[in-house]
Amino acid sequence: MAQIYFSPDPDNDAELQREIERAHSTFRFFLRELEWENRRIIPALGLACVKIPFCDPPSGKRRSNEDGPEVEQMWVNEVSFDGKRVKGVLINSPHWLKSVQAGDEVEVPIDGISDWMYSVNDRVYGAYTVNYLRRKMGRGERKAHDNAWGLDFGDPNVIHVVPPEWSGKAPPKPGFFGRLFGTTPKEEPVDPDSCEHPMALNMRDSLRRHLKENPNGATEGDERGWTLLHSMTVAGAETAVSILLKLGADPNAETTDGVTPKQIAKTLGWKKVAKLLAGN
Repeated sequence: MAQIYFSPDPDNDAELQREIERAHSTFRFFLRELEWENRRIIPALGLACVKIPFCDPPSGKRRSNEDGPEVEQMWVNEVSFDGKRVKGVLINSPHWLKSVQAGDEVEVPIDGISDWMYSVNDRVYGAYTVNYLRRKMGRGERKAHDNAWGLDFGDPNVIHVVPPEWSGKAPPKPGFFGRLFGTTPKEEPVDPDSCEHPMALNMRDSLRRHLKENPNGATEGDERGWTLLHSMTVAGAETAVSILLKLGADPNAETTDGVTPKQIAKTLGWKKVAKLLAGN
């Protein structure tokens, strides 16, 4: 896998900090896609990873320029979420850091990520900091970058978090001057919150049948205390959450880590799901 590294300090780079904040504000769509991927018989995601800033423990010795920057931003895959923390496996080999290496299992609080991206049919969604870099590249350099990944990152000035066809609208095409000189990054061309995941819509009838045959399915938890309501809350599945609540699912049920569906909805920013859970 191609490596992406950037050295600017987010605290001193307003544009980079803005992209990291955008990644935080939309991270729920990455987790939603991951939740549905775990339920697919045939995988659809070619890539699903998050970027995390890493640093060595303080040594008491001042770091010199030759030692490299104190923080390296690196990618993590095999991502999971326990309601509070993001866990995964480090993909990249550090350039300078000594305390971590590729293959290490890592975990950070949910606000510890700096970017996320997933791909479907080689088309990338998310990748805010990657596109921050791509906007600064010339056309040839950008093409070489994308070829190294073997992925279609699209227009660096328009970042999608879900496939635009889910809304039934075609994505806008960049204008001539936008292609030539680049423009200020645009918001997603469709409101992703207006598009419930297709799998969530397609499972309505099968979920009702399953719960009719297995009534305890609405309330039972696994060994971690996670109920179907917890999972459907992570997935932002309004329809499934509504069905489960009507059949007795508890929005205040706690996992072994003390996490409830209500807390998950609030943490991730699923406003419609949070409203449903608050009414019970």
